[in-house]
Amino acid sequence: MTTTESSGSGDVSRSMELLWGTGERATRGPKPGLTLDRIVTAAIELADAEGLAAVSMRRLSTELGAGTMSLYRHVPGRAELVDLMLDRVQGEGAHVPEPDTAEPDAADSATGWRKTVEKAARDELALYQAHPWLLSVNQTRPVLGPGAVGGMESMLAGIKDTGLNDPELISVIIMVSGYVSGVARTQVHAVEVRQVTGISDDEFWRAQEPMLSTVMTSGRYPLMAALSPEAFGPDFDHFEFGLQRLLDGLEVLVEQRTKR
Repeated sequence: MTTTESSGSGDVSRSMELLWGTGERATRGPKPGLTLDRIVTAAIELADAEGLAAVSMRRLSTELGAGTMSLYRHVPGRAELVDLMLDRVQGEGAHVPEPDTAEPDAADSATGWRKTVEKAARDELALYQAHPWLLSVNQTRPVLGPGAVGGMESMLAGIKDTGLNDPELISVIIMVSGYVSGVARTQVHAVEVRQVTGISDDEFWRAQEPMLSTVMTSGRYPLMAALSPEAFGPDFDHFEFGLQRLLDGLEVLVEQRTKR
C-alpha cells in the first residue's frame, strides 16, 4: 500500500475552522438536506468500501444526490475533506475525562497506566481494521481537531502519573502508535493480497513447500529447519506478545521514576 495522501495538505486554517465548528455558516430558511456531517460520513463510508482513492468530490456528489458545486459550499476541496475524515474516525471511541473526575487510589495508579496503554493500542488496531485507508495517509503533520485532541487527552489522563516528563509522555503515545500501525499494515496487506490474487494463504505456502522441504533438509539452514510447525502458525498472537513486551520495558522506567 503506497501513501497517496498527506494530512494538512490543503488550507489548514479552513480545515481547523471546520473541525472546531466555526466554519460552516448557517443558512436561512428550511434546514438544508446537504450538510458537512453528511458529506464527511459519506466520504468515510466510500473510503471504507473502496479505498481513499475512490473519494472525489464528483463521486460524493453522485452518492449524495447533489451537485458537485453544492459540496464546495461546505468544504473547500478534497484535501480538507481528508482532514475531516481523519479526525472523525480518530474520535471514534475517544473519551475525554471530565475535569472533576476523581483521582484513582494508589493501587489503581500503579497499574492504571498499563491498562490505558493496552486499551489505546487495541482500540487503534481496531480502528485500522475498520478503516484500512488510514494507512494510506501520511499523518506526519496532523491537523489537530477534536477527535485527535480528545484521544490524546484521554491517553494522557491515563498515563500522567507514571513519573515521566512531558516529552516522554508524548513519546509513549508515538511509540505505541508506531507499533500498532506497523502490525496493522501487515494485517491489512495480508487481506489485500488475498483479495487481489484470489489465492489463499494455505495455497500460497503449499506452492513453496516442495522447494522449501528440499532446502531445509540440505543442512544449510539448521536453525530454520529446527523450528517447530507452530513457529509460523496462526494461533500465536504476535500483536499481544509484542504489546506486552513493549509495556514490560516501559514498566521498568515507570518503576524507576515513581520510586524517586
